[in-house]
Parts: sequence; C-alpha cells; structure tokens
Amino acid sequence: MTATLSFRLYLLLLLSLTCPTMAPNNKYSILLPTYNEVENLPIIIWLLVKHMNSSGHSYEIIIIDDGSPDGTLEAAEQLQRIYGKEKIVLRPREKKLGLGTAYIHGVKHATGNFVIIMDADLSHHPKFIKEMIEKQKSNDYDVVTGTRYVGTGGVYGWDFRRKLISRGANLLTQILLRPAVSDLTGSFRLYKKDVLESLTNSCISKGYVFQMEMIIRARQKNYTIGEVPISFVDRVYGESKLGGSEIVQFVRGLVYLFATT
Repeated sequence: MTATLSFRLYLLLLLSLTCPTMAPNNKYSILLPTYNEVENLPIIIWLLVKHMNSSGHSYEIIIIDDGSPDGTLEAAEQLQRIYGKEKIVLRPREKKLGLGTAYIHGVKHATGNFVIIMDADLSHHPKFIKEMIEKQKSNDYDVVTGTRYVGTGGVYGWDFRRKLISRGANLLTQILLRPAVSDLTGSFRLYKKDVLESLTNSCISKGYVFQMEMIIRARQKNYTIGEVPISFVDRVYGESKLGGSEIVQFVRGLVYLFATT
C-alpha cells in the first residue's frame, strides 16, 4: 500500500515537472467613452457581452459618459441592472472633457491586465476582439491595433469625400511620422494595461490626436505593435463627432508630433 502511494506521488511529481505551467487567466477591461450614444449603447453592450461570453475570457465593460444630455447615462444604468455591476462599470464625468482624458479616467478604474479601447457608436464590431486577443498572444505584443488599410480591412458607409479625407490624413501621417503601422488614426486597440498607463503618462494630446500620439510614443518606447484587419462601419444612429475643430486639432497635433519626434 505504501509502495503504491509512493508510486502515485512520483507520477504526480513527474507530471508537474514535465507539463507546462498554466498561465494565469487574463482579464480584459473594455473602455467605452460615450457622448450622446443613447441609441447605440444598448446594441454595442449586447454585442460585447455576446462575443465576450462566447470567447470564455474574463472581462468588464467600463462606460465613461461625458455628461450626455440625451440620456446615455440613464441607459447605461439600466444596462448595469440587466448585466450586473461586475460586467458593467459606470465611471461618468460631469461634462465633455475629451477622448484622451476619457481613456485616462477609464484606465484608472480598470481591473484587467489588458485594456481594449473602442468606439461606442457601432463603428467597431466586437467580433474582432477575439482576433486581437489571438494576435496579442501569438507574439506577446504590447499593443494590437485594428487597421482599415491592410488585408481584409475596409471602411463602409462613408461617402467619397470622407474616404478621401481619411486616406489623405493617413498618408500624410505615414510620410511625416513613419509610425510603422498602417492605420495611425484608428481607435480600436488592445493594450497591456501597464503599457497603456506608461503611454498615457507620456502623451500631451487630449482629443482625437491622442490616438495618433499613442502609437508614436509606443514606437519611441520600443513597444511591440501587431495589427489586425477590421471593418469600420459608419454610425447608423446619432451624429459624427468629427467636425472642423477636430480637423484643425488633427493638423496641429500632426505638426507637433513631426516637430518633437
């Protein structure tokens, strides 16, 4: 009986030495900055919950609403009651303070070791998150960014003028900044949390230029960046936040980054 027990213990020891150690479970914190997204928010949350539950990954969705007058926060509170406070985390702010600061605010409350940033207006489909996670794991990337301009990536629902502006802006950034990624202005990304914290601490921009500066700073810090082709679809509900002031902000940011990097 003693010999049998000793043999079993020997087998267990042998298995523990020869079998690879299981990696700890990762948790993904999904940041959703919102402003006047009352119609889109229930749909994007349903899609996120559906795809994340099917993937088996641990996750939380952090909604950062900037004082939306259309009732977005009230809708978020109802969604929290439906899906639970562990899955839907509300971190609202009193007024519109900019996209960059929304991400900085959100990451302070993130409990995951990975952070996903995306738009809440249904332009980014949650189905691509699985591919981004797989891409990150394939080479332990620090950052994985969605791209509209490589492989099967594309833009749908934009008119010719807006496509021309987007392509022109991306081409200009490629020439001036040489970012080593194909889509510098995209906003669908996965970061290691500590990497995102490091980048946000070094970024100056607070608006739409924030996304562009994040990649440039990542390149400067020698972080590894992977790309996943995504489909970008124009919003169905609500109005685009991109206007003349954002275009001026983009140009100023581009000049700043060109001069300082």
